[in-house]
Amino acid sequence: MRRRACRRRSGQGRCSSRVGPHCRHRRMQIRVFLPSGGISVPLVRSVTDAVESIFGRIRDTRSPGRPQRPITVQEVVAIHPELEAEQAFVDNAYRCLDEARDRALELVSMVEVGSGGTNQARFEREAIWGSVALRLEQLDLGDASLVFGRIDQEPEVGEGSFHIGRVGVWDDNQEPVVVDWRAPVAEAFYRATGPVPMGLRRRRHFVSRGRTIVGLEDELFGDLERFRTGDGGGLRGEGALIAALESARTGRLGDIVGTIQAEQDQIIRSPLPGVIAVQGGPGTGKTVVALHRAAYLLYTHRFPLEGQGVLVVGPNRLFLAYIEQVLPSLGEAGVQLATLGDMVGGVRISDTRDDEDVSRLKGDLRMVRTVARAARTRQQPLRDDVRVGHGLQWLTVPAAATAPIIAEARRRFRTHNAARRFVEAEFFAVMAEGGRGDLDPEGLRERLRGELAVREALEWMWPVLTPAQLLNDLFGSHALLRAADPSLTDAEVDSLYRPREQAPGDLLWSASDAPLLDEARAVLGPRPGRREEDMVRTYGHIVVDEIQDMSPMDLRMLDRRSLNGSMTVVGDIAQATGAWAHHDWDSILDHLPDRRPARRNELTVGYRIPAPLIDVAARVLSRAAPDLAPPVSVRSDGDPPRFVKVVDMAADLAAAVLAELEAVGTGNLAVVVARSQVAEVEQVLVGAGIEFGRPTRRGLDERGAVVPVSLVKGLEVDAALVVEPARIVREQDQGMRALYVALTRATRRLTILHTEPLPPVLST
Repeated sequence: MRRRACRRRSGQGRCSSRVGPHCRHRRMQIRVFLPSGGISVPLVRSVTDAVESIFGRIRDTRSPGRPQRPITVQEVVAIHPELEAEQAFVDNAYRCLDEARDRALELVSMVEVGSGGTNQARFEREAIWGSVALRLEQLDLGDASLVFGRIDQEPEVGEGSFHIGRVGVWDDNQEPVVVDWRAPVAEAFYRATGPVPMGLRRRRHFVSRGRTIVGLEDELFGDLERFRTGDGGGLRGEGALIAALESARTGRLGDIVGTIQAEQDQIIRSPLPGVIAVQGGPGTGKTVVALHRAAYLLYTHRFPLEGQGVLVVGPNRLFLAYIEQVLPSLGEAGVQLATLGDMVGGVRISDTRDDEDVSRLKGDLRMVRTVARAARTRQQPLRDDVRVGHGLQWLTVPAAATAPIIAEARRRFRTHNAARRFVEAEFFAVMAEGGRGDLDPEGLRERLRGELAVREALEWMWPVLTPAQLLNDLFGSHALLRAADPSLTDAEVDSLYRPREQAPGDLLWSASDAPLLDEARAVLGPRPGRREEDMVRTYGHIVVDEIQDMSPMDLRMLDRRSLNGSMTVVGDIAQATGAWAHHDWDSILDHLPDRRPARRNELTVGYRIPAPLIDVAARVLSRAAPDLAPPVSVRSDGDPPRFVKVVDMAADLAAAVLAELEAVGTGNLAVVVARSQVAEVEQVLVGAGIEFGRPTRRGLDERGAVVPVSLVKGLEVDAALVVEPARIVREQDQGMRALYVALTRATRRLTILHTEPLPPVLST
């Protein structure tokens, strides 16, 4: 699909805008959809007359003798006849929105003034406050446009007109002014085609800057059977879509609520139950589709999801910072965003994983047995009798009497910490039985539990443990590792071993440790008196991105948090680069909830990456994942990638970065490198006085950033400067797939800078 550059010339040359709705000369676009299966007709006089009756005169811009394309007829006139009316409508919608916000703020003031009172009154105020706070979050659109579309129905359907927007807005009489994009009536805005118009006669897309409409795009549905038609496919709101795609990146992912395509909408509106898996190549919108699905499900299933919670899981904190504004922009600020490490409370976990061999071992399901046995080895009968003075007598707990206590505790309780009170009670019951007189076991417990001999005995028999304590002890002892899992080889024991820390709370764990710590928490259970703090939180729906890199232990961790088996998981097998890189979806879905069969979907259209860049990446894909096809780009135009060979990287890198920053204008640039080259590249840029950002939990806030290829997955930038692709291939676990990731981050410009010979797949 070619970008439609404005053909009007001026003293400054061609109009600077390359996208219809952004150009002052192209303020209206029209498409005609046919019910017999097509989305286009030759623009002949009878069609022109029919359209003119509604929209005014349209010029025929066909080139003489040029074959007619089986695509939409689009024609642009200087001023849309309904532009003023639509602007007036939007102004009124914003007035209603502002009034709704003012009413909510007044209610907040009333609630705050009414402090004190009975418990019932306080409960009611808190409930009102929660509802009002949620509504205020929904009404806070920031810089996003409120209204982005309109649908007009056929007379037999109802001949209604609905303006579609980010949130629902009502007037003073509680009549709907703007329909929430998630409402059932709005489905036709995203799904209607020529063969299946869904009762529409017209669909209109708005292109806005803030509260001002700068362009309208109309798509007409009608009975024009005398004309030859196409297949009913194509893009919805193409002009608005291309305008959004070609706008500069901000370092944060934006929503696509105004330009959702039919294949994306089908996934977004899929039923809540079960697992839905989405395979999508770079630029197909799988991440933003998953986030819009979360917003849709919260709207459609507000009860019970608002109480059960929705969780979005990303691969690292940089990625979460990148996507964190999408759901609030859709009016849903209550969704929890987390990495796997964030879900393990009470410990510090980095985004960095261990080396490949160690990560693969820690991600293996064998670790389930290892962790369980590690806890079991901490449940031991006493080796020697325990004697404690009490009044005028010595009380004894024979070592032989503790073995039955351990066995009974194991039989009765599912989790380790839950049995501690039972073990204590039985310990003091044995002590009371051996004493003189009528001794009360509970009384003995209260008086003697602080005695050193008693404390040491109970800690030996059945200690209260945290996950960090259990794994710190386990990994800090070759003997404990071998006792926990005799199947571990000497090399595996050595790879898991690390010196034991005296204070487990000070440890910084790796991302590979997260599922082991979580498994330990499941085995140990809550500590006595800490149930709420130690319980594993479950969710009514879980969204997982970049799932193709997750180990079986990671997936087990996700399964544990699913309340009912409802999940949306998205990824790209071709971009699987971790130690547990999956080669098909079966190996992923086998470890997720199986209460009902998983539904599989594939996004095949690439919206973000221009075709010239996809073509180069496709050559790498043919080696990285031969069974997968690259996305089909909707952006056929675009700058081809530049391959720049230099002699001295240190001397030429800074100049290349400056050139890219200048070329990309207000957009952003990522310098993508192998992990081992990050410090080297940063040193060059510092020496040249070039300001740059680093990938942090705050995201890519600078116009230029140096990003290791291991962290760039899922991000998009205006320009990417990929440094030494051969080094990326050589150093990464899945080298060709890592290179594929690096080459598919840019939306406008891609430059490959190298001193080493290019990988053969790029050198041809």
